[in-house]
Amino acid sequence: MTLKDAARAVRENAHVPYSRFKVGAALRTPSGAVHIGCNVENVAYPEGTCAEAGAIAAMVAAGDKQIEAIYVVADAPAPVPPCGGCRQKIAEFAAPGCTVTMATLDGEEAEMTVPQLLPGAFTADHMDRT
Repeated sequence: MTLKDAARAVRENAHVPYSRFKVGAALRTPSGAVHIGCNVENVAYPEGTCAEAGAIAAMVAAGDKQIEAIYVVADAPAPVPPCGGCRQKIAEFAAPGCTVTMATLDGEEAEMTVPQLLPGAFTADHMDRT
């Protein structure tokens, strides 16, 4: 299954009683493993958790630590970029050359590298004072 197909399929599982805005994400690791996530809202946290964060959590839970590519899809008039928090998470786990593809259900796609998506990302190097 392609990342596109996996993201579109998991998007249908989103729990979005407040926004009704379903998002699906699928990522691939260098080993070829695919991990998926969808957004989830609840009363205590109505803005919910993001699809990208869910896919990253699934990746880490499975023992993987690096994203080779990620695909995000939503029913929107234009491709929707990951939120700021997810951009940081993607940057922290991104393999060199990692691509981020954002898409609509109508098939419009936009692809970026992680540095294009989050220029000036905070890294562990910022904490190194030696």
